[in-house]
Amino acid sequence: MRGLLILLTSLGLTWSASVYADEQTPKSLDETQGSNQLPAIEESDDLFTPTRKKSVNVNSDFNQTEEGSDTETDTVAITLLGEDILRGRFERLYWTAGQAIAGLAMPTPVLVAAGANPGPTLCLTAAVHGDELNGVETIRRVMFSLESDKLQGIVIGVPIVNMHGFRRSSRYLPDRRDLNRYFPGDPKGSSAGRIAHSFFNEIIAHCDRLIDIHTGSFHRTNITQLRSDLGKESVKEFSKMFHDITVLDGAGASGTLRRAAVDAGIPAVTLEAGEPLRLQSREVSESVKGIRAVLYHMGMIAEKPNRAPKQAIFYKSTWLRADQSGVFLTEAKLGQRVKKGDILGSVTDPITNRSSLIRSHVDGQIIGIAVNQMVMPGFAAYHVGIETDERKVAAEKVADSVVAEALEPVAEELKEAAREAAQSAAQQSNDPEAVNAAVREAVKAAAKGAPKIVEEKADGLTAEPKSSDNADNPGADKPAEKSKPKEVPNPRDEIEDHPE
Repeated sequence: MRGLLILLTSLGLTWSASVYADEQTPKSLDETQGSNQLPAIEESDDLFTPTRKKSVNVNSDFNQTEEGSDTETDTVAITLLGEDILRGRFERLYWTAGQAIAGLAMPTPVLVAAGANPGPTLCLTAAVHGDELNGVETIRRVMFSLESDKLQGIVIGVPIVNMHGFRRSSRYLPDRRDLNRYFPGDPKGSSAGRIAHSFFNEIIAHCDRLIDIHTGSFHRTNITQLRSDLGKESVKEFSKMFHDITVLDGAGASGTLRRAAVDAGIPAVTLEAGEPLRLQSREVSESVKGIRAVLYHMGMIAEKPNRAPKQAIFYKSTWLRADQSGVFLTEAKLGQRVKKGDILGSVTDPITNRSSLIRSHVDGQIIGIAVNQMVMPGFAAYHVGIETDERKVAAEKVADSVVAEALEPVAEELKEAAREAAQSAAQQSNDPEAVNAAVREAVKAAAKGAPKIVEEKADGLTAEPKSSDNADNPGADKPAEKSKPKEVPNPRDEIEDHPE
């Protein structure tokens, strides 16, 4: 009996060894393919993938999804810079324009607060000019005051856009270009154009609204104010959300970030506060208060701002300039209300002791002022917002818009007539003067029909006044009084003396 058990045990061991060897030996050529590769790793949610940031979801409600739903897709608030940001998370990403020398890249931090609940996306940018510091601190205070589990929507903050200039305490890029003149950018253009294109498409394109924070420039300081294109209804409504922060109307120079954003359909404003190369607590606090008021009115936070006084709005402004060189000393203060004829400051020649006064030639408020310094003739010392009748300015804007719309088909008609005449004349003669004369005659002939075109276009225009506007402005429908001819300001004054 014992011998039989030993025999059966031996047979069992032999069979097991045979099966194991059979499993390790491929039976066909197909089974040998991939035999020298590493074994496959079973997929797991704990693995790190470079294009997706895995985060713990703080909102347990999102874990209770219906059967068959994609939990990860449901909880992703936004995909930015190749990263999936989950709802209820605060993340720090990095943006680079992708053109730096290897090892010398300057990644720009991008702060993202994704609310636990869906909502709009508000973007905050600062230091597009590298020497403007107040916006850096403003964004820090706003971003780190947010509670993601209570936030509705997403806030994207970029404290230092122009890292190249910031590290050198310079307004400009290393090639002396002003980054805020190249938006929305050009992927095949200059260095500034490529940086602007990368930033605009990778960050700004995700925004529903944009606040671009700046300061005064060239040894000047600004009262906390907005630069807004009030001709755009969406921008006008956005500006009202800042409560008591002063507003200066203007479309902005071509190439500025806010102008490019508005042109792309994103309501945007420039928030100006203080002076460059300084951190000013009052201006920062005012900016933070205004931005948090915006967050409330956009329905992103529940904290209601304190009741604020009426917002001052200026549709026009002017610069008061020095008439001689010398030491500029101001007597007036930033934010001061002035009347025509008021003495605001003086300029004194340190060698001859000859002085000249700077007087206001308008009624308004000082919204920008130069710090005391040596100046040359023509130096812009005071930026004054001009007090105007808001209803009258609004009526002028409507009139300009209607006229432009009515003349648009006339311009197209004249252009078409000029093109046809030029092509026809060029085929008959190589003489430039003959071509020029033919085009002029064609335009004159086409212009004779302009009144009819304008009349037809005007018949198609319908006025759609808002009832709320008439209620707030009972005199809005009354014809505007005739005004005296006004001095036409230089359209480049704003760009040259106080660029955004």
